[in-house]
Amino acid sequence: MDALTLLKKYWHHDSFRSPQDLIIQSVLDGKDTFALLPTGGGKSICFQIPALMKPGICLVISPLVALMKDQIANLQQRDIKAIALTGGISADETINLLDNCQFGNYKLLYLSPERLQSDWVLERIKSLPINLIAIDEAHCVSQWGHDFRPAYLKISKLKEFFPKVPFLALTASATERVQDDICTQLGLQQPQIFKKSFARENIAYMVFEAEDKLFRIQQILSKNPESSIIYVRNRKACHDVSAQINALGFKSTFYHGGLSSKEKEKNMQLWLEDKAQVIIATNAFGMGIDKPNVKTVIHIQLPENLENYYQEAGRAGRNGEKAFAVLLLSPSDIQTTKSQFLDVLPDKVFLKEVYLKLNNYFQIGYGEGINESFSFNLNQFCGHYKFPMLKTFNALQFLDNQGILSLSKEFSEKITIQFLLDSREMLRYLSLNPADEPVLTAILRNYAGVYDMPTALNLNLIAKKAATSEEEVISILKRMQQKEACNLTAKSNDSTLTFNEVREDEHTINRVAKFLQQQNELKAKQFESVIHFVSNNQTCKSTLLLDYFGETATNDCGICSVCIQKKKESKSPIEIAQSILSMLQDSSLTSREIENSLELTSEETIFALRILLENNKIRINNLNQYSIL
Repeated sequence: MDALTLLKKYWHHDSFRSPQDLIIQSVLDGKDTFALLPTGGGKSICFQIPALMKPGICLVISPLVALMKDQIANLQQRDIKAIALTGGISADETINLLDNCQFGNYKLLYLSPERLQSDWVLERIKSLPINLIAIDEAHCVSQWGHDFRPAYLKISKLKEFFPKVPFLALTASATERVQDDICTQLGLQQPQIFKKSFARENIAYMVFEAEDKLFRIQQILSKNPESSIIYVRNRKACHDVSAQINALGFKSTFYHGGLSSKEKEKNMQLWLEDKAQVIIATNAFGMGIDKPNVKTVIHIQLPENLENYYQEAGRAGRNGEKAFAVLLLSPSDIQTTKSQFLDVLPDKVFLKEVYLKLNNYFQIGYGEGINESFSFNLNQFCGHYKFPMLKTFNALQFLDNQGILSLSKEFSEKITIQFLLDSREMLRYLSLNPADEPVLTAILRNYAGVYDMPTALNLNLIAKKAATSEEEVISILKRMQQKEACNLTAKSNDSTLTFNEVREDEHTINRVAKFLQQQNELKAKQFESVIHFVSNNQTCKSTLLLDYFGETATNDCGICSVCIQKKKESKSPIEIAQSILSMLQDSSLTSREIENSLELTSEETIFALRILLENNKIRINNLNQYSIL
C-alpha cells in the first residue's frame, strides 16, 4: 500500500502537507533525514506512515510522556499497534512490553531517551526488527536548544547497532545553530534536509501595551467571537482568569497540569466542541492539539522564550484563515517577568542542596534509590526545608531533564484498600451484592495481599478488567466501606517522583553542573530576545520572528501591530483634540470610550485630553467622564 493510500485509509486526508511526502520518501529511500516543521506541520505522520509501509517496527524517541500517550491513543483509535516504554515502569513490565514488541506485530515503539541508558533495555532493543529510528523534539540533543537533555546524546550510539536503519530527526523550533548541532550530535550521515518556512502569513502578531488587560481581552473576544486560547503562567491564574472571563459573559474553561485526566478531557471537549469560546491554559496545554478554527491566541504575560511563544501563537489559524496572536504588555511586565524567570534559576550550590535534601526526605542512603518511586508534594517539601517554591521547581525540572529523576506532573489520586472480611465472608458478600462481583473479583485476582495489608489499586486496570468505569469502581468500594467490609483511603498527590540513578551526592551534581550553567546563560539570552521582540516598534513582528529563527523575510507582513501602525496616517495632537471636542458636543464620555471611538492609542488619547484640560476646554466629573466647559 503506498503512502497516500495509507494517509487516506487511516487519517482520512486526501493529500500531504508540504513537505511531508518528500520527507517520507527520503526515509523510505533509507536516507538519514532532518525535518524542521514549525508547529502544525504534521511531524508525526512523517514517521508513522513509513512505519506502516516497511516490515518491522519504528523506534520513536520522545521526551514528552504526555505526547507519547496522546499519539499512542490516536494510533490505537486507528487500529495501529503502538506501545510506549516510559519512566516509572517496573523491570517486569518493561520485559513484557518488549516481548510484545518482538512477537506482537507492533509497528511503533515509543520510549524516552533515558531508557537507552539502561544496558539491558538497549540489548533487547538491538534484537528488535527496527526499520526506522525517529527522534522527536530533536532540539533536545543540542546544548544550544531551549530544552537540552543530555540523555539525547546517547542516541547516536544506535548508529553502531543499526548502521543501515535511517534516522529521522524532527523539531518544530530550532535556530540555525541548533539545526547544525542536531545533525552533528545525532551522527546523521549526509542527511536530507527539509525545512518548512516559519512564516505564517495568515497570523497577525500583535503586541499592545495595556494597563487594563481584562478590558482589552473583553474588546478582543467581542470583536472576534470565535474559538480562542488565553495563555497564563500558572495554575492559579487559570482559575482566576477563567472566572473573570465568565463574569464578562464569555463561556470559558481552563486547562493545566494540576487537573485530573478526566477534568482535562472534560474541559478540552467543551472547547473542542465550541461549547466554550475560550480556554485559559498554562503551557501544559497544546501537545497534539490541532483545532483548525482557533481565531485568537492571547498571551497576558511575557513568554519565557520565542520558541515557546511561536509554538503557542501558532495554534491560531490552522484553517488558513486570518487569525490573531496577541501579546498584552503592561509597563511593569518586563521587570516582573525577569525576576520570575531569571532570578529563580538555581545555581550549582542550590541544586546540590535540593538533591541532598530530596534524598534525605525520602530516606535514601548513599548508593541506593534507583527506580524507587514516591508520592511527592512540592508545597510540603518546600515548606519542610523552607525552600523558595519556583527555584526549587526549576531545580527539580533540571534534574528531570538530566534523567537523574523523573517528576510526573500528572495529578493523581491514590486509592488504597484492605478487605476486612475473610475469604468465606467475602463469598457471602458477593452473593448478596452480585452487581459488585466483576469489580471485586478483578481486585482479588490482581491483588493477592488485599486481605493482609493496605494495597494501592490501579483503578484504570480494575475498571478495564471489570468492563466498567473508574467512577463505578470507587462507588462500589465506598459502599463496601460503609458496610465496614473494607478500609478505603484516597490520597491526592501533586505528582510522582522516581529516582533513575543511585544516590551519589557530589558526583551526581558535578557531572551535570556545566549543563546547568549553559542552560542559565541560554535562558538569559532567550529572554533578551523576547524583550527585543516586544519592545521593537519599528520592525514588522513577523520579520522579527523569522529573523530569530534564521530566516529572512522578503516583505513586511502588513497585518501585525507595527505594520498597521505604520499604515495609519499619523494625526497631530491638535487634530485629535479637535476630534475629541466634536465628540463631546453630544455627550460626556470616558477616556476609554473616546479611545475606542476614535481608534486611538492610550498615549494619543491621554496626551490630547491633557492639552484640552490645560487649556480649559473640557472638564472631568466624578464618574471620570469628560465634557465641554
